[in-house]
Order: sequence, then structure tokens, then C-alpha cells
Amino acid sequence: MPDPARGLAALACAAALLALPAAAAKDPAKDPPEQRSETRGTVAIDGVAVTYSAVASTITLRDHEGRPKASVFTVAYVKDGEDPATRPVTFAFNGGPGSSSVWLHLGALGPRRVALGPEGEAVPPPGRLVDNASSWLDLTDLVFVDPVSTGYSRAVEGQDPKQFHGLEEDVAWVGELIRLWTTRHGRWGSPKLLAGESYGTTRAAALARHLRGAHGLELNGVVLVSPVLDFRTLRFDDGNDEPYWLFLPSYTAAAWFHGRLEPALQADLDRALAEAERWARTVYLPALAAGDALPAAEAEEVARALARFTGLPVDLVRRSRLRVSQGRFCKELLRADGRTLGRFDARYTGRDADEAGAWPGYDPSYAAVQGPFTAGVYEHVRRGLGFEVDMPYEVLTGRVHPWSYRGAQNRYVNVTGDLRDAMLQNEGLHVLFCGGLYDLATPYFAMDYTLARLDPSLRPRLHRATYRSGHMMYLREEDLVRLKADARRFYAAALRR
Repeated sequence: MPDPARGLAALACAAALLALPAAAAKDPAKDPPEQRSETRGTVAIDGVAVTYSAVASTITLRDHEGRPKASVFTVAYVKDGEDPATRPVTFAFNGGPGSSSVWLHLGALGPRRVALGPEGEAVPPPGRLVDNASSWLDLTDLVFVDPVSTGYSRAVEGQDPKQFHGLEEDVAWVGELIRLWTTRHGRWGSPKLLAGESYGTTRAAALARHLRGAHGLELNGVVLVSPVLDFRTLRFDDGNDEPYWLFLPSYTAAAWFHGRLEPALQADLDRALAEAERWARTVYLPALAAGDALPAAEAEEVARALARFTGLPVDLVRRSRLRVSQGRFCKELLRADGRTLGRFDARYTGRDADEAGAWPGYDPSYAAVQGPFTAGVYEHVRRGLGFEVDMPYEVLTGRVHPWSYRGAQNRYVNVTGDLRDAMLQNEGLHVLFCGGLYDLATPYFAMDYTLARLDPSLRPRLHRATYRSGHMMYLREEDLVRLKADARRFYAAALRR
């Protein structure tokens, strides 16, 4: 059920942000000038030339007294020759918390992308950019948002950045940025959508409700890439057994990719995943719920089956008390080869300095893309878009931590209800869920678990897609093309009138 108190609080927050005095006093030393650079470009998308204007700029966010609070960096791409009143606009961001929007910007949606190998594998440095033939710019105008302390976005002088570093704070200020951009550019008549990845999906789900309640801004669609709406599904904490069975099919996929399953499962990935999902629901979950009350003979059967589905030694499974965490799986599957698996994408492998260690020393799937995307964003923003500043572009920063979850004390963060309420109150809102089979950060089976807990009446407006890749499925060229095709169908459904 909707929470009236929370709705009133959101409206109060909106009123405070919008009720700006006509003559707010300004301190020039603390009121940063907004920077702006506009360029033009053309890109061939699916074989059709699309001409566009690109604006890299900072936008100053202010409090209810008109005082500057933060300077937020955005990059907007607007297709030429279409009426802004009817042209869709999509606001896109990544997660972290602490991530800039570089991944969706230069990996999937924008007119330029970072060049990698066909499977998303690393290439020799330095990173380089190529035209993105699968850009979404033919479907929608795009606004990439870097939340405060990421990218080139910063709190203004004298303001504590911590006021932006939390679930509720982040939603309120990103919501204000979206309201302000929409107002300045005369886009209240445009269909509006959100696209978020990872923690950006947490933000997007909460924003879907917040934007409507606080600003009266209705959305047509939300795209959730590698979603996490219910944190209980991925926290390997004492007493929380949910992640163990929800990660199991992704362990099976990873073991299949590296050839570690028995022949019957190794023969067909789809069949192996279907069997793993069924076993996880019907056998593994009840066994975990039984705890030490599980009879010894049944525990042994579960241990052997779990070893079968994960490719791990049965003795290791026994000693883990039938609970194999993501970190342990990544370290153990290829231990005999001296290799560890990637967390964002289990297809990637790396070598730790300490091969005998209990946990991976780093994530090889992030290491493979960090350098190319960092070089790509500096090259694109400064040379390609003409936006020149000397401060560091924070690709993925720890400066936002500790992130505040003050509204979710003594419980796991869960914004599933925010998305449900937004869809119930807005019957034109569609949502696309996208997951990668080899994602060991936000597994696809947990995505399905979340989907199954939304209101049944919403199912005609819920769309789902999975890919044979990881957290950033668009790094694999085949799945970049598939993601665009899925997006095209989704936009057609979401914008149908």
C-alpha cells in the first residue's frame, strides 16, 4: 500500500526545492558559473545517419532559499529535425553508489562507444572510441547524469558533500536535476523515461515514485540494467539465506562457460540453467531453511547436487555448510588453474598475487574496462565535446562512502514497492528488466525473484530480457545489438498512445 506519510514528505521536499525567492542573495565566490559547450555530430545508427547536437554542461542545484548547493555535470544529445514536444527524452545514470554515467554513456546508449574486443575483452592501451551503430539516439534524446561527487559533479564551496550521499538524498537531488533540465529545455510535453544500471536501478525505481509525488512528473518508461531493487537478494550476511539460492543459477552459468560441469549439464546451457533454477526453488531453498535440522542424509544429497551445479568440490560445499558466497565461488572454481573469476562478469578471469588466499584480490572484469573507459571519457568530453576543465573526472569513486541508508535502518533496502506504486498510480508506465547470465554482482535469478513480487496486474507492462554476458552486457558486441533491439521494442510499447 502507498505510504501517505512518505508521500506528504516528498511533496514537502518538492515544495521546499521549488519555492525559490524572487531575489535570493548570491555570493559570487560560492555561486559557480554554469559551464556549457555545444557541438554537433552525425552517427550512422542501424545504417541510418542521425544528426544531433551535443551539450556538455554543468547545472547548479539550489535549496529553497536559492543558495547554490551543487554543480551537476550532464551530457545531453538531442536529435535534429524533430519536435521536442513529442520527442522522447531519457535520463540515464549508473550506480555504485559512486559511479559516474560513463558506462551507459560510452558503453551502450550514446553515439560514441569505447572499443573493446567482440566478447568485451580488454584491448591494448590506450582506450579508443568508435561510432556506436547501436546507439539509442534514434529512439530518444539522451541526458547522462553524474550524481554529486561523480564525474565532474561537485558540491559547491562550503557545502558538505555528505548531504547528497544517501538513498533518499540522492533521489531528491537527482529528481530536482531532472525537473530543472526538463523545465529549462521546454520538455514537459515530451515522453520521459529513465535508464539506470546496477545501483542506478535502485535510484530509478525510487525516482519513478518520487518524480510523480514530488514534482508531478510522469514517466512513460524505466529501463533497469542489471537491477537490484531488494538488497536482501545479494547480501551474504549471517542469517540471510536468500542470496545463496538466488546466485546458484549464475554459478551454474559460470561453471558451464569454463567447462567445469559434468557432461550432462555441460551439453546444453539453457537446459542446465532450467534444471538449476528448478532445483534451487524446490530443493535448495527448503534445505537452507531447515538449517541444522536438515537430516544428515538429505544434507549429503544437497551437498552433492550443489557441487554438481557449481562445479566445486563436494568437500568444499560440505565445509561451507551448503552456503557458497559469491567471493568464495569466484576464488574456488578455477583455483587449480591459479585463476579467479570476475564479479561483474564471470567470463573474465585474473590471477591473484596470493593464489592461496581465501578471496579474490580484485575483480578482473572491472580491471579489463577501467582503463579504456577512463581514457575514453576524458578524450570524448574534452576533445570531442569541447568541455574543458582540469578537475579529475570521477569514474567510480569511494568519496561517497559511507552511503546513508537512514530510511532503511534495521532492514534491507527494498525499493520494489516504490516501483510497484509508481506503476499502479501511472497506468502508462512500462518497465524493462535486463540481466546477464554471467553477472555475479546482481544475478539474473534475483531479478526474476523481484519481478515475481510485483503486482500481478502489472505484468502486461513488465518486460524482461537476459543476455549471455555479464553486468555490462553491452560490452559484448552481439548483446549490444540485442539490447538495442530489445530497447526498440520496449520504446514502441512504452510510447504507444
